[in-house]
Amino acid sequence: MKTTIIDVTPDKLADFPQIICYINPKHEFYHLKVDWLKERFKEGLKIKLLYLDGIKKPVGFIEYIPGQYCWRSVNAKGYMFIHCLWTYGKKYQHKGLGSLLIKEVEKDAEAMLGVAVVTSDKSFMANKDIFVRNGYKIAAESGKDQLLFRQFNDGPSPSINNWQAELKKIDGLVIVYSRQCPWVARFVEEVKPILKKEKLRIKTIELKSAAQAQKAPSLYSVFNLIHNGKLLADRYISKTRFLNIMKKESPKAAKDDKRT
Repeated sequence: MKTTIIDVTPDKLADFPQIICYINPKHEFYHLKVDWLKERFKEGLKIKLLYLDGIKKPVGFIEYIPGQYCWRSVNAKGYMFIHCLWTYGKKYQHKGLGSLLIKEVEKDAEAMLGVAVVTSDKSFMANKDIFVRNGYKIAAESGKDQLLFRQFNDGPSPSINNWQAELKKIDGLVIVYSRQCPWVARFVEEVKPILKKEKLRIKTIELKSAAQAQKAPSLYSVFNLIHNGKLLADRYISKTRFLNIMKKESPKAAKDDKRT
């Protein structure tokens, strides 16, 4: 297979709308991720798309940034950190395309300590297997999530921050999120009228910097639905799933409000 990898720079964002995870560029909330990206490019973020000869749309995507600016609850200073990696469609999976994108990151990280990434056995994140095949080791685990790294130069290994302590600090019904994932950013905006209609008392907190994301109440950081220190969801969820969770949790929250 003949492949081409495109480096999507800030001036090329409009030319490659697929970087917003296939959200229609005409969607009213498409700009949320674009605005986030423009700030992150200043911090060294890179996005690369992989194309196959004769295929119009990209079949692979990778987003990465120097570890001190990563948006996960980890300490990865000195490493290049991968936020997202995917290959589109089963037809193009298990053909080495993901490995090609990983090699692109490693080229940019040769002078650094290495490359780090958070993977998961759950949805919306790459599985650890592709990284293990590429020589990565597990630095730490948290439930079904893992922090992996490949080290190039001497230095400390990356580590998971104490997100559980941050989780315990949160009272009431709260959504803590960032716009690093465009689907999460879109969901938070779309759920606002639902909250009003259903008269749900829930606080939303946006993480607006890497430093805040690294102190998020979950390892993934991007989305956190919480009730009194309990993590109800730590991945993007549909509006239907959200309402089902609220049906179970909002009566408890109402009792809590009466006590206070």
